[in-house]
Amino acid sequence: MQKLNLNQVLSQKLSPQQIQFIKLLQVPTAELEARVEEELEINPALEEGKEETDDRQEEVLPDNYEEESKEDKDINLDDYLSDDYGGYKMQGDGNYSPDEEEREMPLSSGTSLHEQLLSQLSFLRLDGHQKLIGKQLIGSIESDGYIRRDLEAIINDLAFSQNVETDLDEVEEVLRKIQNFDPAGIAARSLQECLIIQLERKEHQEDEVVQKAIKVVNDCFDEFTKKHYDKILKKCNLNEHDLKEVIQMITRLNPKPGGGSDGLMRTQYIIPDFLLNMVNGKPEITLNSRNAPELRVSRSYSEMFEAYDKSDKKDKKLKDTVSFVKQKLDAAKWFIDAIKQRQQTLLKTMHAILEYQEEFFEEGDETKLRPMILKDIAERIDMDISTVSRVANSKAIQTEFGVFPLKYFFSEGISTEGGEDVSNREVKSVLQKLVDNEDKRKPLSDDKLVKLLNEKSYNIARRTVAKYREQLQIPVARLRKEL
Repeated sequence: MQKLNLNQVLSQKLSPQQIQFIKLLQVPTAELEARVEEELEINPALEEGKEETDDRQEEVLPDNYEEESKEDKDINLDDYLSDDYGGYKMQGDGNYSPDEEEREMPLSSGTSLHEQLLSQLSFLRLDGHQKLIGKQLIGSIESDGYIRRDLEAIINDLAFSQNVETDLDEVEEVLRKIQNFDPAGIAARSLQECLIIQLERKEHQEDEVVQKAIKVVNDCFDEFTKKHYDKILKKCNLNEHDLKEVIQMITRLNPKPGGGSDGLMRTQYIIPDFLLNMVNGKPEITLNSRNAPELRVSRSYSEMFEAYDKSDKKDKKLKDTVSFVKQKLDAAKWFIDAIKQRQQTLLKTMHAILEYQEEFFEEGDETKLRPMILKDIAERIDMDISTVSRVANSKAIQTEFGVFPLKYFFSEGISTEGGEDVSNREVKSVLQKLVDNEDKRKPLSDDKLVKLLNEKSYNIARRTVAKYREQLQIPVARLRKEL
C-alpha cells in the first residue's frame, strides 16, 4: 500500500548567478574578450561603455513593481532561464571547441609536408602504376617523417582501395626513390634507417668520419643508443678521438625529418592576466585592461519598465514584452556583477600570492620560493580551495623577470636538517646545477645525487631524486655519459 510522506530536507544549490561567476572566473584573459563579445551579441540589454550616473539607471525596476497583481509576480526564474531565452543558459561556459578557434586563427600560407613530397614525386620519371605506389607511400608518411606501416599492409591497401597489383620488390624500389627526397631522412622506417639515409647524403661520402659513422650506426646502433662506448670502440676498432668525431656527426643529424607538424607551425602567445611593477621599491599589481571591460545596462531597456508602469497591465502582449525585457535586464546585471566579482577575486588571490612569495618577487630567484599549496592561499583570502584553483588555472603574471603561470608559485615542501621547509623548486634548481657541473665522463648516479643533496641539508630520498630528475627531463647517468 502506497503511503504519502512529507520530509524536510536541507540542501545547498548554486544560483544561476553563482554558476555564471564560477565559469567566468576560470576563463583566462585571452578568452574573456571573446566571451564578452558573445554576451553583447545575445543580450541587447547589455552595452559597452561607462555606466550612466543618472539615478534612474541604478534602479532598473520601478518601486511599485513588486506590488503588482499576482499574475505579474508569477514570473519564475526558471521560466526565463530556459534554452530558448538566450539568457544565462545560452551564455556558454567560456570553453570553445578547437574548431571554433581554428576558424578565427590566421595561419601562415605554405605547403604541407605531403604536398612538398608529391611535388617532388612529379619530377620522377615514373609510369602511372609506379606513381600510384609512390602516392600511397607518401600518404603513409607520418608527421615526423617516418613510415611505420608495414609494407605488406601498404601492398594490401593498394590492391583493395585502388585495384593496383604489386609486390614487395617494386614497393621497396619506389620507396628508395622517395627516400632521396628532401628533407634528408624522409620516409625512413626506423631511426637507424633515418640516420643512415642522412649520412649517405653527406656531400663528401669518401670522408673517413662519414664512413665510420655509417659503420657505427649499422653495426653498433643498440650500443650507441645506450652509450656503451667501450663496446663500440672494440667492435668497430676505433680510438676515442675517432669515436668522438663520429658521435658529434651523428648527434647533429635530424631524428625527425618531418618536423612533427605536417608543415604547419602554430605559435602560441601567453597573455598575462596580471602586471607586476615596482613602484618606489614596492611591488604593485594591476589587472590586464582586458579583464576590466566597460559594460552597462541599456538605458532604453530600463525606460521600457517606466512605460509599462504607466500602461494598461491587462494587455497580454505588453506583459509578454515586459517579461522578456526583465529577463534581458536581469541577465545583463548578473553578467556585469559577475565580471566585477571576477576582478575582485583575481586581485585578492594575486595579492595573497604576492605576500606569500614576497622574496621571490623582489629578486626573481627560484630558490627564494616558499612551499605553498592551494590551501595556504584559500585560508588567507577566506575562500574555498576550488576558487583558488580556478584562479590559478591558465592564469599568468608578467614580472620584471618574465611571465610566469600562477601554478608556478605552488609547490610542495621538503624538510631540511634545520627543520625548515623549502620549496621542491629550490631542490630541483640545486639538482639541475649538480647535473650541469658534473664530470660527463663519470656522471653522477641517483645515489650520489642523494648524498650531495643531503650534504646541502636537503633530506630527500632516492625515489624523490629520480622523480625530480624525470620532471626536469634529465636522463639517467648512463645516458649522460660523454667522451
